[in-house]
Order: sequence, then C-alpha cells, then structure tokens
Amino acid sequence: MEKLHLQSDVLIIGGGAAGMMAARAAADEGAEVILADKSLIGRGGATILAQMTVAVALGEAEEDNPQIHFEDTMKGSRGLADPEIVRAIVERGPEVILEAERYGVKWARTPEGKRSQAFAPGHSKARCVYVDILNTGGATSAGLKKSIWRDPKIKRLKNIMITKIVVEQGRAVGAVGFEMEQFRPVSIAASSIILATGGLTEAFARNSASANMTGDGYVLAAEAGAEVRDMEMVQFFPIAHLFPPLVGIDPIMWDPFRYKLGGRLLNGNEEEFMDKYNGEVAGRYTAARDQTTLAIFREVEAGRGTPHGGAYLDFRMVPEEKLKEAFGPVIDILRNQGVDLTKDMVEVAPMAHFMLGGVRVDDKMRTRVPGLLASGELIYGMHGANRLSGNAITEALVTGRIAGETAAKDKAPVDEKAVRQALDEEMAALKTFWHPQPVEKDTASLQAFKRKLQQVMWQGAGPLRTEQGLFEAQKALAELKQELEAISLAQPSKFALSLIEKVEAANLLKVGEAIVLGALARKETRGAHVRLDYDETLAVPYSSSFELGADGNWLVKQLELPAAVQ
Repeated sequence: MEKLHLQSDVLIIGGGAAGMMAARAAADEGAEVILADKSLIGRGGATILAQMTVAVALGEAEEDNPQIHFEDTMKGSRGLADPEIVRAIVERGPEVILEAERYGVKWARTPEGKRSQAFAPGHSKARCVYVDILNTGGATSAGLKKSIWRDPKIKRLKNIMITKIVVEQGRAVGAVGFEMEQFRPVSIAASSIILATGGLTEAFARNSASANMTGDGYVLAAEAGAEVRDMEMVQFFPIAHLFPPLVGIDPIMWDPFRYKLGGRLLNGNEEEFMDKYNGEVAGRYTAARDQTTLAIFREVEAGRGTPHGGAYLDFRMVPEEKLKEAFGPVIDILRNQGVDLTKDMVEVAPMAHFMLGGVRVDDKMRTRVPGLLASGELIYGMHGANRLSGNAITEALVTGRIAGETAAKDKAPVDEKAVRQALDEEMAALKTFWHPQPVEKDTASLQAFKRKLQQVMWQGAGPLRTEQGLFEAQKALAELKQELEAISLAQPSKFALSLIEKVEAANLLKVGEAIVLGALARKETRGAHVRLDYDETLAVPYSSSFELGADGNWLVKQLELPAAVQ
C-alpha cells in the first residue's frame, strides 16, 4: 500500500463547526493548516443538524452582558461547570457570533434591524440568536465552510480515519491513520494538534446526532495521556419525536415551536404534569432539559405514559394561522404524512443529544499533553451536569477560535520521522485487530454489532440509571468486547468502510465503559445523571476524573469541586 506522509504547522481532526472555526483562526494567525475528517468537511458533527438557537450576550433584545450569561450557565450546570472555561466562552461569544455573520450567517433581524434574540429555559435574558426556519446549524456550517474553502493555507482531507495521536518525549507531534477510499496509510506531522471530533451520542439507541459521533476524540485524547472528566454526564433531549413515524423531520425539531407557541406537554391521560415537578405554568416553557426529561420518565414510570412510552406534545389550542406562521413549510410536510397539528397530538420522549463531560482543557484549549488541544463538544467545562439551550454552538465556535489561535502560536519543531515510524507500528497493530484470522468475507455485520451495543447502553446507562442496570451493562459490554475482537474482516483493496466501522465500534465500547463506570461511582442524582436508587443530590459537588492505564482500562477518581455560582 502506498503511504501518504504530510506535515503542517497545525493539524485539526474533525471538520464540523469547531474544526472549521479552528482552521479559520489558525490560518488567520499565519499557520499552515491541515483539516482532516473521517467524512466530508462541513457535513459531519452535530452543528449541521442543529435547528435552534445560539446563546450570546449581545444585548440587542434587552440589557445583557457576558457576566449575566456566565452566572446563568454556572447556575444551570448543577455545580459542575468549570468557571474558567465558561468565562472564556461567554466573554468571546459576541465577537465570534459577529464574525460568523461576516461569513454569511444571516442571523434573523427584527423590523427595527436589530438581531432577534429569543428567550430559552435557564437563561435570565432573551439572548439566543437564530437563523429562521430551523436553519441555524446548517447556515452556520455553510458560512464556515465558505470561509475556509479557498484559503491556500488550509488543506482539507476527507475520508481520513485517524486512529492514534503520536506522542514523542511527552509531546504530541502528529497523528496516524488511513484513507478510506484508496485504503492508504496516512501520517501527518504537526507542531500542534487540535481534536474537534464532537460527541459520543451514537453510543445510544435513541440519539439525535450524526452517525459519525462515535466518541473517537475521547479515546484518542485519553490514549495520548490527556485527562477526561465526567463521562457519565450525557444530556438526553426531553421532547424528541417518538410517534407517529415521520420522514425528513429532525427528531428534536419540536423544541423551537414549543418556545414560540407554548405547546403543552401532557401525560397519557392527557393531563398537564410539568407544574407538579417544576412549577411550569401552562403555555410557558421554563423547565430546563434535565428537569423535563426526569418529569416525563416519572410519568411513564407511574403508568401515565403515552402508548409508546413518552408524553404528548399538544398544539391544538394554537390558532391555525399562528401554527402556519411559526411552522412555515414544515406544517405541510407534517400534514402530508398524516399529522394535522390543529387536531392531532404527537408523542415525544427523551433521546441522547449531547455529551456534557469530555477532555479537560485550560482556557486556551490546551490539554495536559503539550502540543495537543481540544475544542467543541469534545471538551469538559462549559455545561457541567446540564447544558442550557443555545450554549452548544457558542461553545463550538468560541473554543474552535481559541484553539486555532493557541495552536498557531505554540511553535515547536515538526518531528516527521517519529510520526512516520509510528504509522508503521499502528498499521501492524490495526492489522491484527481487523483480521484476527484470514477470511474471504466479513464474519459479522458491524452495523448489527453497533445496534446491540446501543441497546445495552440505552437500557443500562440511559436516562434513568440503577446500580443493577449499570452492572448488567458493564457485563454486557465486556462480552461485546470479546465479540468485537473475534470479528474478522476481509482485506480491502479500496473503500475500507468496514475497517472504519470496527474502529468506531471499539471507540464506542471504550466510551461506553467510561460512562458506566462514572455512573456507578456517582451515587447521587445530579442534572442529566439520574440514579433511581439515589434520588438526592450531594451537598458538595465533585467531578469524575478519567485516564487510561497502561493496560487500556479506565482509572477513575473523584475530585471535590467548589459550589457553583448561584
């Protein structure tokens, strides 16, 4: 196989919003950049699917400032956010949102010409900007893609699966992997490496993210020696679509319409119930996501769920003209599939939506491994145990920009020799992993394997957790690990998709193990982490610190944190 050897000042792994913004920022500082993604640049990750809002203290709807945004985010985090990271993001939020506008992201405007800013639960001010007709994420991704596309300093590589960060004498010096289309081994030497690979929600049977969100970055970072935090903290989006089946509809698209129209949540008896749990008043959407998720499941647990195990979302009290105005063309898509919102309710239920924990970084996005940085959903610090609506894209854009600036300024010699040598070692190790025995055709379907893993994680480590369920998930993951190692894949000449799928499955197993370990250790209910056998929240918050031992197993310890800013 012909090898591809490259080098650059900055290597960015992951081509979503954080990765593209990091590339833009590093190039602006004069660095030569390689931006590599296992899919297509600008087409993977979570941002492109995001339909709703971006929280930023512009102060155009009402008086606001980053300090208030900071306080709201810290309070919403249930005591687990890192103040240093939160402050770094909210303070640069206004600047970066205006930067995105220069790239063609057309934030909605009021008739007076100001940027429209909506209210979202957990925020004390109307501060969430958006692009109309459910296009915030798509428009943001398109603008960033346009900003980097013809820059000669930015080299873009698609369909590159990175499997290892190369660390030499304690410093990250590059990365190795392979190209899927031609099945070429690839080495990339760089002065700095930025991980921007997104989250891990593909570990769960019900999830809202891109299929390529398989937790790669957490494993790459931990294997390189970085610390990760709070892996048990996965946010479950409360009102994701459940029934009836719909085609061409994002399952989490109901949220912005509930903001605008005050859609009611009803239990299976068609009774409003949020007031019992959070004092939420009919027609006003004020409960945070973790609170709404728990309330829905409590109703289901009490036998008051809908026929498919969720809650009803009801817009029947909204005049038809207001429905048409708010939903736009979506109203016709729904009606063509048999859903008339003037007459029909839909069933909604939680689904895995966002990773709250992640790679530990400082306010310049550096990990504890020199030369290795991280950004976007991959990092720990912004959200704690609960993410406020609108804070995700802000995090992606701001941390991407900070990481790109830092990486461009952190100069170090490029060690191409060490990276080339590491490529040979990695390909030899991968060969024994892919092909434990010679076969003419694959011995199992990796997609079927992933579905089994997703069911294990959903049932044992999903929105509601117990010690028994977590132990059962732990045992099942150990069995799945042996099953995966025994799967042999036919040697490809080109288009090595099955090899990518096996690496992704191994990464999902590894992050699944961490989620279960952290959830077992955290004997409390806090935000997104709900233990039915431990209802109380501990008085002193702590963070779960993870690192990978020499044997490849997770080591977990608990670190006491100061109380959140109230």
